[in-house]
Amino acid sequence: MTRADEKEATEFLTAHPEIVQIQAFLTDPSGVARGKVLRPEEMLTAYRDGRPLPCSIQSLDMLGADVLETGLVWEEGDSDRPCFPVAGTLTHAPWHDTPTAQMILASWERDGSPTPADPRHALARAVASLESKGLKPVVAIELEFYLIDRAAAQSGKPRPPAAPNGFAPSHLQAYLMQDVEDFAPVLDDIFAGAKKMGLPARTLISEYAPGQFEIVLAHRDDAMRAADDAILYKRLVKGIADRHGYIATFMAKPYAGMSGSGLHVHISLADEKNPNLFAGDDPSLTPLLRHAIGGLEATMAESMAIFAPNANSFRRFRRNTYAPLAPAWAIDNRSVPLRVTSGPAATRHLEHRVCGADANPYIALAAVIAGIDEGIDKKCEPSEPVTGDGYSKREATLPMNWWKALETARGSEFLRERLGKKFIDIFLTIKEVECDRFFAEISDVDFDWYLRNV
Repeated sequence: MTRADEKEATEFLTAHPEIVQIQAFLTDPSGVARGKVLRPEEMLTAYRDGRPLPCSIQSLDMLGADVLETGLVWEEGDSDRPCFPVAGTLTHAPWHDTPTAQMILASWERDGSPTPADPRHALARAVASLESKGLKPVVAIELEFYLIDRAAAQSGKPRPPAAPNGFAPSHLQAYLMQDVEDFAPVLDDIFAGAKKMGLPARTLISEYAPGQFEIVLAHRDDAMRAADDAILYKRLVKGIADRHGYIATFMAKPYAGMSGSGLHVHISLADEKNPNLFAGDDPSLTPLLRHAIGGLEATMAESMAIFAPNANSFRRFRRNTYAPLAPAWAIDNRSVPLRVTSGPAATRHLEHRVCGADANPYIALAAVIAGIDEGIDKKCEPSEPVTGDGYSKREATLPMNWWKALETARGSEFLRERLGKKFIDIFLTIKEVECDRFFAEISDVDFDWYLRNV
């Protein structure tokens, strides 16, 4: 993983003297951005010496509470770790009135080794294993999101918002161009912000529910950069939505009766001679693509705690919802989790359709790459391809609730070996404690269902 040179900061600040503040943040295991706001005069020392952040940041649950069971709080005296800017991530934060920049940090131990709990290092480990074989993952991440009415969200009863022109969509109209027209002021600002930030935002589509959209990020031949793009993109969407009076959410399932939001990983492999080792039009696939699919099928159940890291994540997984219930693959079929794309032979790649939009992009991509690597190492053969309805052709075998997914991951030698034993232990410990805390709460549904009926 490349640390940024201070020349990057000098050139950026020289080109943009209007910048007043810089948001410097790292991403915790749950995918939450946490960090500091710096002044321009502090930038060069941040690049030279890093910025200290307490090690307990990597022990926090989704609500920011310490998970003492990780051993990263009192056992460490909540000591600091030096966090260095990541090369290529210093950019604008264009949703602020005050001229603001932002940059991603990575955490390191005082001896210069990677901090085990930092999700970026888990991804770096997975990428390095493939690269040791002369293979480079080429990756694009698609993220679906919802715009939510702000007042309704604040009341705890979210609903689709009225568009800037006053029209309030209320019915499913998949791929409706009018939705794109109605919300153009917000979406135009997202594209303008992406251009200013250097994000490769491409195709826009209105998805399967009112206020749900997807903007495609272009492929990168640097997997870490693709994950950084996803992190910066989520911040941009939330920031621009807020400026327009909306809440943007990447919850996996904000509405029970509407479609969930996914994080789809588009991936192929390259080497020094061939930009796409998955390319071809043979239905039997190239050997490398076959082994990649076989590895992803074999490791999918173990990885569900990463692909679906929260209680709400599992509300996506229902029949006929475009979220999978069993490992399977097919060519150009969205009823299965592993979709081999159609189109020109040279562009053939694999779309991994399991993750919710709430998954941490670094860890989700690490698990996908690790599954591919596992398949290549062990020459895993895939199942027979599905034709037609994948839901009716495969028995539901993936863990379909949070505690079962965590239990399955806890027993996984694959995750410990590929992503790092200490990282997986910390991640699962945080999520196990979160799971316990979540189900200890009494929800409105409990009262609606049981207060008078039992």
